[in-house]
Amino acid sequence: MRLVILTQYFPPEVGAPQNRLYELAVRLQRKGVEVSVLTAMPNYPQMEVYPDYKGKHYIREEMENMEVHRCWIYASKSKSVMKRLANYFSFVFSSLFFGLIHLKKQDILLVESPPLFLGMTAWLLSVAKGAKMVFNVSDLWPESAEKLGIINNKFLLGAATVLEEFCYKRARLISGQTQGIVNNISGRFPIKEVYWLKNGVDINLYNTEKQVEKGRWRKENAYEEGDFLLFYGGIIGYAQGLDIILNAAKRLEDYEKIKFVLLGNGPEKERLLAMKAELGLVNLKFYDAVPKSQMLEIIGDMNASIIPLRKLDLFKGAIPSKIFENLAMKKPIILGVEGEAKELFIEEGRCGVAFEPENVEDLCEKILTLYNNPVLASSLGENGLRYVSENFNRDEIAREFYDKLRQIQ
Repeated sequence: MRLVILTQYFPPEVGAPQNRLYELAVRLQRKGVEVSVLTAMPNYPQMEVYPDYKGKHYIREEMENMEVHRCWIYASKSKSVMKRLANYFSFVFSSLFFGLIHLKKQDILLVESPPLFLGMTAWLLSVAKGAKMVFNVSDLWPESAEKLGIINNKFLLGAATVLEEFCYKRARLISGQTQGIVNNISGRFPIKEVYWLKNGVDINLYNTEKQVEKGRWRKENAYEEGDFLLFYGGIIGYAQGLDIILNAAKRLEDYEKIKFVLLGNGPEKERLLAMKAELGLVNLKFYDAVPKSQMLEIIGDMNASIIPLRKLDLFKGAIPSKIFENLAMKKPIILGVEGEAKELFIEEGRCGVAFEPENVEDLCEKILTLYNNPVLASSLGENGLRYVSENFNRDEIAREFYDKLRQIQ
């Protein structure tokens, strides 16, 4: 079976879709699928093409024996709607052009949305290369784009809605990252098959037994053994609403053992650094993003992980990917996300505690609950490992998806 993944986002970029698609591709490759990737020059989250790729329109490289075709993309730090659209459409056209030239005949074309506009490229390439199109939805567009203010123009929203319907109807299979996405699409397109392609975790990699030297990261960064470290690791963006962590740090500054660790990069980082200085926080530190290979040691030295999102109806169907690695490392989560994530990981899995999004008093209360109850925190961590092992193991997710692809091949 030949399969090509069409996605704007792929490693060496760091992020949820990048990691999820890469891990899926590697596992499908191991099962004998000839996987190739058609993607953009890496530029996320800085929105600046990485130095090794600057000035190039097309390159071919290999990752884990997979062909990776990289195409030109217009990258801009501007948040204007027109610049964002230019970013999306530059890859829509460049991926179509270079895909027609360089891709072999394919059996399956898996396209990642958003951006939704990439669906047009996917359909044209699937026709040209004789492939069945699998349309993978990790975020509902144009609904999400409208609610986040990415697109407000009524004409563009109308056109995007038409394109969404076009893509769904022409897909041989639609897959969704969350059950909420699956239910939404199934309700609107009942004649289409919609498959839950879960996110998950590499249980073999994120394993407390593989932590080489427990406590080393703490020592190297001047934390004491008795410090209660609260961790956020990921994109530092608008959607995460990380102001709440800084405000919680201010309120809890009298608890000298409670420390906050924020690791990552993103568009909100400079503003939050200024906020940290303004609040005079000495119990909170920012660290730059690190390669995935280093995350095992860092997460292993934490006591709990804070996972917030802004209080928007849009995020009630979200399952932040950072949940999985923390739970696999037996770290209880302090979850500020309503809806599906809370139902799965707090109510069903009993893997942590939940606070109301954007409610700093509630967050502080839940932090102190774990700080004052180490036995409870340990129990929640054990529950987390068991729950993700049974339900969100990447190996099992890939095996089930491979079986589904064989059915439609």
